[in-house]
Amino acid sequence: MNTTIVTGLWDINRHNRSFDTYIEAFAKVLAIPQRMYVYVPEYLEDFVWQHRDSSNTQVKVCELEEIKRIYEPFWDKTQEIRTSEEWVKRAGWLEDSPQYKLEWYNPIVQSKMFLLHDATINDESDNDYYYWLDAGITNTVPEGHLRDDAVLDKLHNLTEASELLFLSFPYQADQEVHGFKYNAINKFARKKVEYVCRGGLFGGHSECIRMANGEYYNTLQATLNDGYMGTEESIFTIMSYIKPSTYRRYALEENGLIVKFTEALRTGTAELEETDKVRVIKSNILSKVKTNLYMLTFNMPEQLLHTIETMEKTDNLMTHPNMYIFDNSTDELLMIKNRNIAQKYNMEYICLKGNTGICRARQTIAEHFHESDADYMIFFEDDMTFNSIDEDVNHCRSGFRSYIPNIYELIHKITDYEQLDFLKLSFTEVFGDNNTQWAWYNLPQHKREEYWPFYNELPIQGTDSNCPTTKFDTIDVIDGVSYAIGEVYYCNWPLLISKEGNKKMFIDVKFKYPFEQTQMSHIFQLTKEQKVRPAVLLASPIWHDRIKFYEPEERREN
Repeated sequence: MNTTIVTGLWDINRHNRSFDTYIEAFAKVLAIPQRMYVYVPEYLEDFVWQHRDSSNTQVKVCELEEIKRIYEPFWDKTQEIRTSEEWVKRAGWLEDSPQYKLEWYNPIVQSKMFLLHDATINDESDNDYYYWLDAGITNTVPEGHLRDDAVLDKLHNLTEASELLFLSFPYQADQEVHGFKYNAINKFARKKVEYVCRGGLFGGHSECIRMANGEYYNTLQATLNDGYMGTEESIFTIMSYIKPSTYRRYALEENGLIVKFTEALRTGTAELEETDKVRVIKSNILSKVKTNLYMLTFNMPEQLLHTIETMEKTDNLMTHPNMYIFDNSTDELLMIKNRNIAQKYNMEYICLKGNTGICRARQTIAEHFHESDADYMIFFEDDMTFNSIDEDVNHCRSGFRSYIPNIYELIHKITDYEQLDFLKLSFTEVFGDNNTQWAWYNLPQHKREEYWPFYNELPIQGTDSNCPTTKFDTIDVIDGVSYAIGEVYYCNWPLLISKEGNKKMFIDVKFKYPFEQTQMSHIFQLTKEQKVRPAVLLASPIWHDRIKFYEPEERREN
């Protein structure tokens, strides 16, 4: 018996249900033989000890004010949405629901994951598996299943240590799911939502719970900040759609009753919904999308040719996209050579008629992409080369692989699957790596104080060895290649950018004098506001390989 059952009970004065019914059900839950970690207010502690023994029970006295402290980052937004006319009018049933009538309902149910996670830390046992069980679950599950048939001892056999168990039931919706706008939950789930995950019983290995707690926190924060709210079941559902191989599901019937699951556990017939153990996205993405590849060059035909030759060795890179050379050159003879290179490789040549600067040209390219019919764009400067298969055995200074086969298709898969605004194609760069938050240097001081209130003073000169690190929300793997989603800073290193991402990053706001630092600051603020969703490969298949050099005074930003 390597399992701890976690539960809790609070009286929040439900208008349509007597608290006595919960006390009766709670007593039946307390009769189960497994070890328990129980959250209750002080006045219910004696009730717990009437039914439990300290040898297999730990009680955490937790008043409603403690729930408010745990839920504090989300409290104001939850109450703002709950009391808004727009939210309560979303469905006729909401006006009589505990979500609407009771200020404590959503803070409690949406804290279940936090309470489960805290139990994995504070439980004095050496158990590995933890499961949340609603205090009132015996209203719909026979107490004998839980008390006499030892079904709870069988839970950990269903999942591996890297997986969390959810129960789901089919759900047909067109307007809302538990008060959460249907089109919005589909957007967050990145698929059409056709089931909902229950909140009455869930859990798994303590290590997986710690990981899930962070993802739950970020998803709850993102949805509330955008003005959307259902219950904890909405967040569980989103998580299970995004990571089906991590958040494993047992499918209940349409009535959502958990008794089907406990009966299957009792008879040894419980089977989870199938999912790929190693996530391989089977997709013909390249046949569905159009991509523009842009190369910016300046007075160095030899450099341009050198980079293109490395790109030729990369699958699909020179055959799938529409390719453009934007030329900042100032020498007419060199322009002719660049035009000839473009013709040789079937690339459209666009002369910028002088040195408009790296960032001004970058803005021009963004506007060209915005007006095109392409879905994605890749931006390169002419000294950014693809590593060949010869680098397959090597790693960058950050410890990541330096070569990725079939990278062109892979980056499209990741960007499409994760609905990213942009994906950086290399973790390690010349002057810095993506573990350091370089936007910290370039933000306005008031934003630096807002985002890093305890570390917001720039060094007098140079860089700061204690500069804040990049905050990553999720690390995942597709086709054997890892990537990180989070507060990834923008810079001019190669990226794959979506049409919508390009609009938010470069079109909605245009700077009279664009600088890389300015654009980095602007896009980072959009990321903090959760308006831009970026990621970076945990790999470094691109390298800065300049073989020809121009005079320093010729370099221009705009």
